[in-house]
Order: sequence, then C-alpha cells, then structure tokens
Amino acid sequence: MEVIKTDIDGVVIIEPRVFGDHRGYFFESFSERDFNSQVRQVRFVQDNESKSCYGVLRGLHFQKPPYAQSKLVRVVKGRVLDVAVDIRKGSPTFGKHVAVELSEDNHRQFFIPRGFAHGFAVLSDEAVFQYKCDNFYAPQSEGAIAWDDPDLGIDWNIPAEKAVLSDKDMHHPRLKDADWLFDYNDKLY
Repeated sequence: MEVIKTDIDGVVIIEPRVFGDHRGYFFESFSERDFNSQVRQVRFVQDNESKSCYGVLRGLHFQKPPYAQSKLVRVVKGRVLDVAVDIRKGSPTFGKHVAVELSEDNHRQFFIPRGFAHGFAVLSDEAVFQYKCDNFYAPQSEGAIAWDDPDLGIDWNIPAEKAVLSDKDMHHPRLKDADWLFDYNDKLY
C-alpha cells in the first residue's frame, strides 16, 4: 500500500496495490501489520456500512472521549467526497479540512484520526460506504458541527439545494459555536 500524506498531520490517503487481469481485480484492503507500521498503531473494533443515493450528505460527526474514534473509510460501490475537519482547539490546522474523492474505481481509503469531524457526500447515483472504527459507537458521546459552516469553506461537489440530510444533520452548530471540541494538547491515543 502507498500512504499519501495530506496537509494535516495524521490524516492520510491510502492507495492499495491493485492486481487486475481479464478476471477482474484483487487487492488487500487492510493489513494490521502494514497499517500499524506505516500509518499509526490502531486497533479497529467495529466495521460499519451504509448505502446512500446521490446527494446524501452525512456529517460532520465525531465522538467525544472516552469514546473518540479513528476511522478508516472506503467506498465499495459508487463515488463520494469524504471530508475530515480538524476540531482540536490549539492545533495549527484547527478548522482546516482535507477532502478526497473515494470511489469503487480508485480503491482509495482515507484515515481520519481522533480529534477530527468526519462527513461525506454521495456523488454517484448510489454509494456503498464502509468504515472501520477503533472505538465502539456510543450515542451518548455523539458530537457534530454544521456541514455547511461558511468558515470551513467545504465544497461538497453537490449543489447545497440537492443535499439530502437527516433531521439531526440539519441542526448542528457552526464550529465557532460548538459547545464541545477536542483540545490539541489532550492525549487521544
């Protein structure tokens, strides 16, 4: 696998080695040994999958400690724009984001460390999205910020009027108004 660093330390794009021939393709989608040596020491404990249609926008979500999560995400069908936002107060990249297109064709994966909000928008007619988490889902620990916060400047690659949101995702605070954020100096791992 190739690990591609981004403008935010710890947030990386992973490109697997894909072997293709007339039968189709094969690639190793995860190796704990390689991930731990090339990205960071993480023990994933939960896998999730969602299916969504064009325009569905999920995010920007996170879990507060002690249930903070790292995520390793990928698309097995369709295309999405995946986004990680640094929400660690005091971080040199606080409020900055990294966006990457993940698709069934590019097989890319995106690693979002603890201390970041995460979301994605579906760019294809349909998308099947998978993610590995290093902590279990804890509803009492949910946090989120507004997907359309103008201070974040995220171009979701879909018109805002076409965004399909859950009721909860329509009412999250802007980053500057959030009542809870991570602290850059806290040990998250």
